[in-house]
Amino acid sequence: MIAATDRKASYRSDNRHGAYVLLLLPAVLLLLGFLAVPAVYIFWLSFQKSTFGVDPEFVGLANYWGLIADRAFWRASWNTIVVVNAIVYAELALGLGVAVLVRGIRSGRKIVIAAILLPYIITESSGIVMWRFMMEPEFGLLTRLIDRSGLPPLPWDFEPWAALTLSGTIAIWHHMPFTFLILYAALLAVPKDTLEAASIDGAGRWQSFWRVEVPIIMPAILVAILFRYIFAIRLFGEVWLLTRGGPARLTEVLAIYLYRETFQYRNFGSASAAGVCMLLLSLAVATPYLIRMAREVRRDA
Repeated sequence: MIAATDRKASYRSDNRHGAYVLLLLPAVLLLLGFLAVPAVYIFWLSFQKSTFGVDPEFVGLANYWGLIADRAFWRASWNTIVVVNAIVYAELALGLGVAVLVRGIRSGRKIVIAAILLPYIITESSGIVMWRFMMEPEFGLLTRLIDRSGLPPLPWDFEPWAALTLSGTIAIWHHMPFTFLILYAALLAVPKDTLEAASIDGAGRWQSFWRVEVPIIMPAILVAILFRYIFAIRLFGEVWLLTRGGPARLTEVLAIYLYRETFQYRNFGSASAAGVCMLLLSLAVATPYLIRMAREVRRDA
């Protein structure tokens, strides 16, 4: 009797798992269709010599060797690494600081949050054009304010470092609300009794923040860093609309390099190889954070 009951329970469990698989099947097929198949095709194309009107020709690693020998590719890679790291960690520090300040506001908090989220509502191209207009060397409002304040000018129209600095600043301005939302929600979820216990033990506000709150919200910090790295590595609009990668391709980032290879030079094989390199760079950046997140989850389980 007991064995029959167990068989029925096992049968129901198998049917339930089968129903779950059927429900997930459309999502899996969509992922395979929109992500896996194009990724495999790009990987295959990276070993081909391909352009419009010509059948792809297998060239092995020639496209990758071409990237290694191309100084513009290394310049774009270096620019991407420097700018992306600056963007991610500046956003993290700014987002965390703003989240702490907003949490302490007693009245009008919703209005302040709405003001913080405002840049995220504006379309990326509109925001970049607005910044470019305000930073025009001759008549830009921000340029005049910088001149009158006595600060050194930002010659973004001819100095590569200044153009990349302005591009990073625009990216931080536009995407900081995303980091802010993640960290603000995490700070609100910190248990009050834990903070009260730390206060009773004699911890000051600074100690309580660094030794109690930051470890608690560390998973949220890792998620924010991971997502921003993934999105920031695709940095394109800020640089393209400001300098188009110039002068002399000195402000190019990897996304612009890939764009030129694809749509200007019609070198699809080299562009695919550059895309594969961008993917590997993203994985190299994401892997340590994913490992750390997995450890945090196992520790909390």
